[in-house]
Amino acid sequence: MFVDKTLLITGGTGSFGNAVLRRFLDSDLREIRILSRDEKKQDDMRKKYVSSKLKFHIGDTRDYQSVLNAVRGVDFIFHAAALKQVPSCEFHPMEAVKTNVIGTENTLEAAINCGVERVVCLSTDKAVYPINAMGISKAMMEKVAVAKSRQSSRTVICATRYGNVMASRGSVIPLFTNQIRAGQPITITDPEMTRFMMTLDDAVDLVLYAFEHGNPGEIFVQKAPAATIATLATALTDLLGAPDHPIHTIGTRHGEKLFEVLLSREEMAAAEDRGAYYRIPPDLRDLNYGKFFDEGEIRISESRDYNSHNTTRLNVEGMQDLLKKLRFVRAILRGEYVEPEE
Repeated sequence: MFVDKTLLITGGTGSFGNAVLRRFLDSDLREIRILSRDEKKQDDMRKKYVSSKLKFHIGDTRDYQSVLNAVRGVDFIFHAAALKQVPSCEFHPMEAVKTNVIGTENTLEAAINCGVERVVCLSTDKAVYPINAMGISKAMMEKVAVAKSRQSSRTVICATRYGNVMASRGSVIPLFTNQIRAGQPITITDPEMTRFMMTLDDAVDLVLYAFEHGNPGEIFVQKAPAATIATLATALTDLLGAPDHPIHTIGTRHGEKLFEVLLSREEMAAAEDRGAYYRIPPDLRDLNYGKFFDEGEIRISESRDYNSHNTTRLNVEGMQDLLKKLRFVRAILRGEYVEPEE
């Protein structure tokens, strides 16, 4: 399906864009376009990959015209551009709205107007029952994607939703590693806090599955194991040869949940189990007020959500097996150091 096609990755200088390039730069794609705001990161990628197939576009998804310029002649789009840091979105919620909501509207509008075949939008578990500005903006991004999917018979728009990518920049694995190497206590928020554990390759696999199988308005979720923060800290200290390294509990930070949710109770009632994935069909109700006020659904009352407390729980050994898959951790074990994924 990629033969002689052009793929655009918005926010393509980040970890997801780099992972896609590592996997598809030698594929039959005719051209891969990167749209982002950071000329330094683009220049770094240009030097790193040295490929005539790779084209760079400076622009911002907040600006419709710059998106339109990058989208012309494109067959497929992976929409990864986003503000993802919870604290920065809490302090600047309108910036999250501009990038995560309006930026998505601009990208999808350009895709429809230019006749793009397929668009996959990347979302997060924080969009489910959101309590912080980042999650709320991503939940709205999903609503925009579903609404836009109704407006074009040619452009197929679907989405994926996944948890934190392990060893990404700003996440706890690089933080814990640096604290161990510096001889400082590991700082954890709540030992019983759970998080889904996904690698970057898992995230790419999920997007490709949605790309191949998605219909308009559908959201795809990959089943993922979870672990407590205490289990993660123990697994990492043991793996790095520091089993007695001190651990300090600092308490839950603003905007954090005890556990994350990948599918709400309402979505689980309608979701299709596809083995390694869940497919969430779009809500296609029209403005029929009876369906909102008078007609209930028993299946929702009997359903429960899919969260990091009730998914498969990793023990220390299982967590270590997953850690060993990470490029970042393998380099540390070899005595080297690499930067966390962007």
